[in-house]
Amino acid sequence: MRVDAFQYELPLELIAQHPAEDREQARLMVVPPGAAPQHRLIADWPDLVPPTALVVLNDTRVIPARLIGRKKDTGGRVEILLARFIEEREIPVGPGEARVAQVWETRGKSTKPLKPGTDVEVLRRDDATRPALIARLLGQADDGLLEVALWAPDGEPFDAALRSCGRVPLPPYVRREDGPHDGSRYQTVYARYDGAVAAPTAGLHVTNAALERLTARGCEVACITLHVGLGTFQPVRVDDLDQHAMHAERYVVPRSTAEAVARARARGAPVFAVGTTTARALESAADLSRLGGVRVAMEETRLLIQPGYGWRVVDGLLTNFHLPRSTLLALVCAFAGTGPVLDAYRLAVRERYRFFSYGDAMLLRRSR
Repeated sequence: MRVDAFQYELPLELIAQHPAEDREQARLMVVPPGAAPQHRLIADWPDLVPPTALVVLNDTRVIPARLIGRKKDTGGRVEILLARFIEEREIPVGPGEARVAQVWETRGKSTKPLKPGTDVEVLRRDDATRPALIARLLGQADDGLLEVALWAPDGEPFDAALRSCGRVPLPPYVRREDGPHDGSRYQTVYARYDGAVAAPTAGLHVTNAALERLTARGCEVACITLHVGLGTFQPVRVDDLDQHAMHAERYVVPRSTAEAVARARARGAPVFAVGTTTARALESAADLSRLGGVRVAMEETRLLIQPGYGWRVVDGLLTNFHLPRSTLLALVCAFAGTGPVLDAYRLAVRERYRFFSYGDAMLLRRSR
């Protein structure tokens, strides 16, 4: 399908630069199939999910993936954005000395091109004179990324060193530096497993109180884990989505969630996904031998969902407003219909909804 089918006009001032003061006070557009959209608040969404439904969350945790440093030889400023962990590898760091380093695919930015073998001192946020990590450029990786090895020069555990120097990896359309509130607000309240370099943004609206209201109404709550990568912001550079190379994302569907889906099907209850990442994981793990079921899975997905896709698992979707001409918007159009979704987006623009990661949300039921 042509990517320009997912175009809409968005005034720049509607791109949210900060989260709502309270998670539950963000706006919510409810788009019932074949009916006029309703304007509500996120606080209302647990009451709009049918009793006994299964609600599935993505419990990935965003890591402080943005690193600021200086070239060890010249002192030139370097910015590194972690994209995907590859492996641990032994790296020579001096004559007769080696360190076990974490090797990552990254994006890098500096005043002059980064060359293989360049070492970068990643500075602590509270002490710019002492590096927390050393980053060595190993070479080029796929998709224009760089392969970088990282280790703590003083032997500090990697995770602790990263926390002391890393910054919140705010999306490129948030045009400001990260602040004190971003550490908690660019993270879901149920985040559990480190690995994402971008937040599963629909989940940023969910509170513990909302989850308690869901269970009080007889809903079941389960989790998948999909580590969101930088590819979520990757622009579509082809005219036809069939030619777009989707980024790979690691995901896990645990046995407890596969069993929860089976119980929902047995009682005739719908499955609601919080976020497009949750929807992709569930659909990637669809069990073709059981209608509406999912497999236990621990793998990567490159699933591209666009209009014409045959949904197997997800019946309801809580999602933010997405970029024009994006694969995420294509997924939402595949779920609820291109015409109704784009009409809802145009209405959201007229009604001054806030867009993208820190913006408002929609609640959708799958079009049949």
